[in-house]
Amino acid sequence: DVALPLLFMDSFRTRDDTLAALAAHPDLPVDGVPLDFLQNSEPKLRTDDLTPVAWPDDPELEWCPPGHGDLYTALVTSGVLSRLRDAGYRYLFVSNSDNLGATPDPRLAAWFAGTGRPFASESCRRTGMDRKGGHLARRRSDGRLVLRESAQTRPRDADAFADIERHRFFNTNNLWLDLDTVAARLDETDGGLGLPVTRNTKTVDPTDPSSPDVIQIETAMGAAIAVFDGATAIEVERSRFLPVKTTSDLLVLRSDAYEMTDDGEVRLVGSRSDAPLVDLDGHYKLIADFDARFPHGAPSLVACDSLTVRGDWTFGADVTVRGDVTVTAADAPGRIPDGTVLDGA
Repeated sequence: DVALPLLFMDSFRTRDDTLAALAAHPDLPVDGVPLDFLQNSEPKLRTDDLTPVAWPDDPELEWCPPGHGDLYTALVTSGVLSRLRDAGYRYLFVSNSDNLGATPDPRLAAWFAGTGRPFASESCRRTGMDRKGGHLARRRSDGRLVLRESAQTRPRDADAFADIERHRFFNTNNLWLDLDTVAARLDETDGGLGLPVTRNTKTVDPTDPSSPDVIQIETAMGAAIAVFDGATAIEVERSRFLPVKTTSDLLVLRSDAYEMTDDGEVRLVGSRSDAPLVDLDGHYKLIADFDARFPHGAPSLVACDSLTVRGDWTFGADVTVRGDVTVTAADAPGRIPDGTVLDGA
């Protein structure tokens, strides 16, 4: 009967939308704990001279959040860490909000509390699809677990990085934190954990590829596994890692290949063990363009193994995809009629 708080770490760009969505659920707030807190912001840097970029057309685009590794500093500076501890909360489960498989599992909570460890990372076994993502490794100098990203890998080590037999586990970014230990360490380090820094090159306006190239400096929250003495990892089922990072992912989640249980868990339907592999091209990259091309919702993908779409196609109602299907590009925008069955056999 514990009131379980739900908190979002918002950026200045997502806060209004988040709070507007949460307003539809008046039973969510828990006394003494806010629904969200704001992470920090930093200037985007020009790639040519590393100075803060100027973008008069939309000055807000001159700024960016510094990655989810800012979680720890933002917990302190927002006062949320103190408020949670004052309200009697000892452990915190953290996940990316785009991971729809990340539920606060009571079995994992009991396991973590029983370990007495300060930090734990949920990991899944890597498959061929995970060769480019970060993986867990053990640092030779001190034996600590570390999170190793592709951006931290020298070109000559790229093949070893992608070897899923040598490096068998990837970080899901589902984390368990002992708030007492986290608070003590952040107090020692004046609010910063010294996490490894990565640089991402993007355009100042994400919707305009012709806008100037900029560098965004970021840290990853999972990298804190190397910071805490006694930090550990646990292998979990792949069902706890269900991220929606692209519109290709979103199409699968909106389709009949997935269902939501009465407990609010999202899972594959029937006997499916793997999700359909969907690959949409650039016509569908932005959410408004994606929605315009699927005005009647996602096609049926429950019998689909893979769907590749090239070109500007609008899908009609009650379209069904079976097997492995490729929709090829045409000279002009096209439409897939209502009731079409795309059968790749």
